[in-house]
Amino acid sequence: MTRKSFLKRLSTLPILSALWPHLTGSAGATSPSPSPGSRVRPSDPGWPDPAAWEKLNQTVGGPLIKVEPPLAGYATATNDAARAKLLKDLQNPFYIGDQPGATQTTGWVDAWMSVPSVYAIAAQTTDDVVAGVNFARTNNLRLVVKGGGHSYLGGSNAADSLLIWTRAMNKVVLHDAFIGQGCAGHQAPQPAVTVESGAMWIDAYHAVTVEAGRYVQGGGCTTVGVAGLIQGGGFGSFSKKFGMAAAALLEAEIVTADGEVRIANACTNPDLFWAIKGGGGGSFGVLTKLTLRTRDLPDFFGVVFATIQAKSDTAFRDLTREFIDFYRDNLFNPHWGETASFRGNNELEITMLFQGLAKSEAENLWNPFFDRIKKSPEKYAIASDPIILARPAIKFWDADFLKKFLPEVVSTDSREGASDKHYWWTTNNNEIGIYWHGYQSTWLPETLLAKDQTTKLVDALFSATRHWRTTFHFNKGLAGAPPEEIAAARDTAMNPAVLNAFALVIIGGGVPLVHPGIPGHEPDVTTARQNAQEIGQAMAELRKFTPNPGSYVNETNYFEESWQESFWGPNYARLKAIKEKYDSTGLFFVHHGVGSEAWSPDGFTRLKA
Repeated sequence: MTRKSFLKRLSTLPILSALWPHLTGSAGATSPSPSPGSRVRPSDPGWPDPAAWEKLNQTVGGPLIKVEPPLAGYATATNDAARAKLLKDLQNPFYIGDQPGATQTTGWVDAWMSVPSVYAIAAQTTDDVVAGVNFARTNNLRLVVKGGGHSYLGGSNAADSLLIWTRAMNKVVLHDAFIGQGCAGHQAPQPAVTVESGAMWIDAYHAVTVEAGRYVQGGGCTTVGVAGLIQGGGFGSFSKKFGMAAAALLEAEIVTADGEVRIANACTNPDLFWAIKGGGGGSFGVLTKLTLRTRDLPDFFGVVFATIQAKSDTAFRDLTREFIDFYRDNLFNPHWGETASFRGNNELEITMLFQGLAKSEAENLWNPFFDRIKKSPEKYAIASDPIILARPAIKFWDADFLKKFLPEVVSTDSREGASDKHYWWTTNNNEIGIYWHGYQSTWLPETLLAKDQTTKLVDALFSATRHWRTTFHFNKGLAGAPPEEIAAARDTAMNPAVLNAFALVIIGGGVPLVHPGIPGHEPDVTTARQNAQEIGQAMAELRKFTPNPGSYVNETNYFEESWQESFWGPNYARLKAIKEKYDSTGLFFVHHGVGSEAWSPDGFTRLKA
């Protein structure tokens, strides 16, 4: 065993890992200069004293918060009504996002549990962010950045850290003719929107679509942060038409590890600009503003819901083949996105969204498929009558319209003083406060849609469903998208596997509203581990036919082994060089982020120079 591998093994042992700063001789340093060995914790002599924290508090415009665990109020509550109110609040993703110590995901078995930072800067301006970055660098602190707080891998929280919390930076400004800094004469002006990094996608959609009648490519979940989605690449329901969210980025303002405020676009710091577009959140700096291209809004957005039950294993194989053939021949184009889920009880659940088609056009497309199913009652039963809806696209994110005409599809933030424009889709309820048992994704190449490959795909999919529910996300693969969107996506840091994929398959499971320390909401570790094994076996069936499989960094396995190759493929070497240029000391660390292999799993101990 080499010295390097020995030290890496040593750092993974819980007891020795805790002693590691003392073994390296750096934890007791009193100098504020960054140490090449480890970052400081509150128990270390090098931790900033109260006077230093107070000076930081006076520097930033927002308050410096001594962060409390989000469940602290439950233990100190004096009556059942107060405890019930907290539990109700924890079912509201907007409430969770408003707590500096909370995250939308509570943890992942054998991986991480949500733990609040020691202090949080409630940043209101870019200057606040600069102050936080400089303080963390100078005092050698573990730094965390949180906007939406949706990271499945736990990137927006860490024990013993300083948090830069951008929630209050949520302004949205529209532009009729935007030109990036330094790009005059090189780029034509175009409609755009500038969004501060603490904004959620519902903030952007309301301003761009509901109020201005245009479209911006973002995420499907309304409470996801704009900045995090862009840095991970970003897909929404209509990405088959409008491409990746990151590919629509025109310019970003970012605070890098040296505390400098940099503009990144195609003409200014183009290397950093490229890295931001899909290189992963929290690795290259703190984004403070993002400017995104806006598009003409289609006339209609719509949805198709249906659930079909096959009455035998053989019938389920036939149903799977029927649907794949139907998708290839009718839906593999820019109009269609979202999901088909194949379940272990031989059930197919269809939730497909469309754009640019009238309701009659969607009905004419789907009715032959449903008619064939109905003609075989001995094989299939339609568990719920198909629903095909289409609405003017300008109303798609209109909270008032949805609450009046489609109240069953939305849940609203009912807290006193909450924005009446804020809601979340009820389909996202199972993700609130979720504790993941397992979660894996891989892109499926469009070659698997060829008619001579259908049997292989059906067999693999059937085998996967014997272990776990398997869902195809058609909008998260760009094969079938317009050529100009493919070209734009090629100019991002994303794994090029997405360009030739007809879908991203996601196999995951967990339990929502898991809160350690609250009776009835504790994580069930034994069951979680069993389910994680089944999820892994399900994915193994599909990966047999995807050589060098890629995975989507925002929705992936915490334990992904070859993550550099999986997330970024041939782009990783370039990303690593950009990371070294702008953050050579590794101030910005997230699990399986660019350059993270140089650090211990908790981000506190440097493993190699």
